[in-house]
Amino acid sequence: MTTSIDSNIIVALWRESDALNSIAAKMLAQAGKQGKLIVSAPVYAELMGDPKRTEVALNEFLLDTGILIDWTLDEKAWREAGRAYRGYVQRRRSGDGTLPRRILTDFLIGAQAQVCEYSLLTLDRRLYTAAFPKLTIVSE
Repeated sequence: MTTSIDSNIIVALWRESDALNSIAAKMLAQAGKQGKLIVSAPVYAELMGDPKRTEVALNEFLLDTGILIDWTLDEKAWREAGRAYRGYVQRRRSGDGTLPRRILTDFLIGAQAQVCEYSLLTLDRRLYTAAFPKLTIVSE
């Protein structure tokens, strides 16, 4: 089984003072026992934005942890991301204002995992459950 890792897992892992640090470490270790670990291209790009990491440090982290990068985002993934994003926008507009603001990257991450039939390791079950009901989500 291949597991795609959401950015929030790695960010929590990098920040030792984060309340979710130990949970993220445990989740990542468990997923690693079950198969291959990957990050999608959008996750890689998000992680490059971390002010405390360089691109070289990010690449070394991924190499050291055995996490691969799946650079593939084909037409099917883009279309699925667009559909999920449209659904989110409709839910947000018709809701009571409690849905947090999301960016398209979140939907690209979920779409790529769903299209490739990966499970998704995330700390954000609510978003991905609503946007991708067929996606296997691994969360706390």
